Parts: sequence; C-alpha cells; structure tokens
Amino acid sequence: MSALAHDAVLVEELPDALFRLATRIELPGAPADVFPFFADAGNLEAITPPFLRFRILTPRPIAMQVGTVIDYRLHLRGMPLRWRTLITAWEPGVRFIDEQIRGPYAIWRHEHLFEPGADGTTTIVRDEVRYAMVGGRLANRLVVARDLRRIFAHRQERVRELLG
Repeated sequence: MSALAHDAVLVEELPDALFRLATRIELPGAPADVFPFFADAGNLEAITPPFLRFRILTPRPIAMQVGTVIDYRLHLRGMPLRWRTLITAWEPGVRFIDEQIRGPYAIWRHEHLFEPGADGTTTIVRDEVRYAMVGGRLANRLVVARDLRRIFAHRQERVRELLG
C-alpha cells in the first residue's frame, strides 16, 4: 500500500475494473488493545453512518474466526439491501479480512490491518478495500467513490471519538 496521510480516505482505480479504497488512522494503545474493538462485529453499528440504517442480523455474540459468516441489512440510497460477509483471514492483533459473498458489489474484499506505531504506544489501523461493481468506472466516478469516502470518513471520526 502506498503512503497515506493520517486520517485520510483514498479511492483509486486499479486495472481490470477494480477499485481500491484505503484509510489510515493512528489510535492510542498497542495493537493488542485496539484490535478487540474492531474484532467485535457489533461495533460496526456504532461506526456506520446513520443514513445507511445498518443492522447486524446474525445473532450475537458472533465468534470471529476464519469461516464466520455475518448477515447485515442496510439502506443504500434509499434501497434496502442485504449483505453477507465471510471472514477469510483472522490473525488477532494483526489483521482480518471480510469478503462479501452476497451484496451490492461484484467484488468486495476488506482487509483490516493493525500495526504498532513508531513509539510503541499507538496503533496504526489501515483499511484496504478492493471492490468492483456493475457500472464500473462511470458508477464509481459518479456515485460509489463519493459514498465510500463519506462512509469511511464517518467511520474514522466515530472510531476516533470512541477510542482516541
């Protein structure tokens, strides 16, 4: 991943009709202290913008591990949607990956990375999403990239309020 400014949200076009969203935020605490917040799927509701009306449908508590499937309901531009993700990588304190197996995207692979900060008292949290959707470049340029920037900027703001 290329260098990314603190609290930035980057969306860029990749070859083969793929796109990449990348974020970076530095939070107080070591990765072992920060990771549990993100590992609790229930916290997604607390950091997702209210306009999405996001709800987790999977009964809680959710045991996070490779193979865990999580179902959600949300409203995107007024349209109700169901979304299902699969945890495909799970390395506590280091990273995890969720991939859409049903939802609005043709491809959605979201990697969450946790790295110790330079002084050892902070954690750099990075999100990298690789995605593709119907409508390709035009849809991304007109709607999707803007929506994702807004969603992930809200997420960073809420994470900073809750953890930072």
